[in-house]
Amino acid sequence: MQPQNPLLPGSRYSNFYKLVFFALVAVYLADCFTPLRLHVDSLRYYAIMECIRYGCPADSSAATDYFPYGYTALLLLFLKLGILKSFAIVFINDIYLFGGLFFLYQVFRKTISPFLYFVIVLLNWIFVKFVTHPLSEMQYIFFSLGSIFFFYQFILRKKIQWLALSLVFGWVAFLTRTVGITLIGAIAVGLIWEFRVQQLAFLRNNKLLVGGILAILIAALIIFSKPLGINHYGNVLSEHFKEAPFFKRIGWRFKEWGEIFVNTPSNKFIDYVAKAGEFAFIALGLIIFCWFVYRLYFSKNTIPFFIKAYFLFYCLIMFNWPFNDPRFWAPVMPVMAAIVLQLYADEKNKISRLFFSGLFIVYMFLGSFAAGYMVYTSFNKKVFARTQAKGVFRTEYEIHFFGKPLNDTATQTDPFVIHVLQQYDR
Repeated sequence: MQPQNPLLPGSRYSNFYKLVFFALVAVYLADCFTPLRLHVDSLRYYAIMECIRYGCPADSSAATDYFPYGYTALLLLFLKLGILKSFAIVFINDIYLFGGLFFLYQVFRKTISPFLYFVIVLLNWIFVKFVTHPLSEMQYIFFSLGSIFFFYQFILRKKIQWLALSLVFGWVAFLTRTVGITLIGAIAVGLIWEFRVQQLAFLRNNKLLVGGILAILIAALIIFSKPLGINHYGNVLSEHFKEAPFFKRIGWRFKEWGEIFVNTPSNKFIDYVAKAGEFAFIALGLIIFCWFVYRLYFSKNTIPFFIKAYFLFYCLIMFNWPFNDPRFWAPVMPVMAAIVLQLYADEKNKISRLFFSGLFIVYMFLGSFAAGYMVYTSFNKKVFARTQAKGVFRTEYEIHFFGKPLNDTATQTDPFVIHVLQQYDR
């Protein structure tokens, strides 16, 4: 008899997940026809791109922006090809996301259900929302998960070409988002772990050589820290730690985990029940995080060592990052989903199974609503202008869509936002 739990591989719900997956593919493709969805960081990418392409003052914010150039390079390529419009942005994001999920599924294919995995990731509100934005998350996901897949193949096959591909993809991921340094670190730790016996022998016989290589790497990191943006991130941390002390950052991180696993932004509830809603998300996030860490690091499982290292390094940065946004977890959310599904399949505790089964129902319901609402706003310009980016750019969108503001509170407009919409919207 087939297992009836909907979260287990081989359940009779597999055909249902397959249908949901294809429905979500249709939703994601429909969102390619959305107007250009702007975000504060999107505007920075467009400013950097135009600065490189057309020039700008050396002391301008675009010229001195610390964002790495990996995603800007994509925008420049699309500009050169004459396809830098909202359709192309969303379409390439879809390709990046689906390609990245395919890469990671190959690592976990023996232990998780493919369509359930795809549905869980694609129904998460963060992906539903940000796949439609000109932001670097989806590009990072593709190259980082590709790097994980190729390194896993290297572990299995011990062929150097797989390692080379992993390093190339990992480097592109790092050029896309500086947090990719955690992936490079995980690959290095994975190599040390995989060949620990040989490397201990090599270290004993070549202490001076190893010491020289480490000194060169440290020197290179110091020399190139400014163009890689490392200096800036260090300054950001030091400047904002006073505004975000340790326990405040910890609260943010657990609240973000609550938002991820409930599958809705916490402000949807906090607006109605004030602090009680925030504490509920923090408490839920804390419970899930503790279960996740215990099952991943302190109980027996078959998760590859280098993936454990990658998630640990990423958490070390996140728990010290002095800003609050669940979007910061997007780069590792596909990894988190795969780990949770595999750990859940081995979970013996009935309370844990019941808890996650109930949470799954809420997750699916809220994710379906988010996906449907995103399509609705994509084809309703009035609602789009009012709701996109919480209405921050409402006046600019209404001028772009209708030639004038439709709201009575419009007092000023941002000329650069209007320029970007006129130049790069579909």
